[in-house]
Amino acid sequence: MDRTTATAEALRLEELRSFGVLDSAAEQAYDDVVKLASFICDTPIALISLIDEDRQWFKARVGMNAMETPRGIAFCAHAITEPHALMEVPDALDDSRFANNPLVTGEEGVRFYAGAPLLTPSGAALGTVCVIDRVPRKLTEAQAEALKALSRQVVQLLALRRANAELELLSRAHTLRQRELEETQRQLKGINEELSEQTLTDALTTLKNRRAFDRLLANEYARALRTRSPLALLMVDVDHFKAYNDQYGHLAGDQALQAVAAAIKSQARAYDHVARYGGEEFAVILPDTQVADTRAVAERVRLAVQNLQGLHRPVTVSVGAAMAEAKTDPVDLVSRADQALYQAKQNGRNRLHVTL
Repeated sequence: MDRTTATAEALRLEELRSFGVLDSAAEQAYDDVVKLASFICDTPIALISLIDEDRQWFKARVGMNAMETPRGIAFCAHAITEPHALMEVPDALDDSRFANNPLVTGEEGVRFYAGAPLLTPSGAALGTVCVIDRVPRKLTEAQAEALKALSRQVVQLLALRRANAELELLSRAHTLRQRELEETQRQLKGINEELSEQTLTDALTTLKNRRAFDRLLANEYARALRTRSPLALLMVDVDHFKAYNDQYGHLAGDQALQAVAAAIKSQARAYDHVARYGGEEFAVILPDTQVADTRAVAERVRLAVQNLQGLHRPVTVSVGAAMAEAKTDPVDLVSRADQALYQAKQNGRNRLHVTL
């Protein structure tokens, strides 16, 4: 086999494999073709034969038990060498190419053969639709044309099979890609939520930070106005914290702030919002809270801090409280709570002052 022929054969085999049909299960559409070929040509045997490197394999067959034969004895292997013509052998015993062929001399007893090549648009002959008889004969012109038409239909079936396989592959790839995108989106959502939580959380105390406090206060203030419910705000400041920091160091100061934060949090109700406002100052938003309950929560906070154990020395907090008013806004509420805090410090620290 010269180089040009070898290249052509390699391309033919590559295209044959691209259809994914070799050794596939029986399919009704192909079985119907060989039944029609057998009926139209009035032969006991009809085959759809595909030629690979060393065999002919039958995608569909009527009148023959074998699923394949060696390529070396295949009539179809000769038929595909002239892909544009139907090959007809009226009497195999009179044809030097086949007179000693085991399919002719053996129990199959092949005498007549006609094969229409399965010719793809690229010019590759994959095999044939063929009919076989055990007696010499010839096809009529109409039978020959019908056999060629059936070969074209098989090529269309093969093309449809490949297209469906490619679509299925694309569909699976799309589904996989979609799942990957959904997983990526889920991970990104989790990361974004985590980052969002980090941007709203004070790293040292794990309380809400100033940014979160501003949002929460605005939301609670709007809700209080809408529902005409009371709203209170506590501003809590650690007394003489600078002196504690200077005396015991910043690490001890951070530990003290963490302990104070935990103490304040422990006294807040489930629906209250506790935040680190800045430095050693904390804020507690008290929704749906009247003056009496505001005083009670503030006093519990003060006592919880005062009773902290394990610090270098006792620490205390001063607490300022203010009630929201319909004619003001969140900024005013913070200002009045700050004024109350200042008054608590002026009054001696470790105490509560409420601005009504």
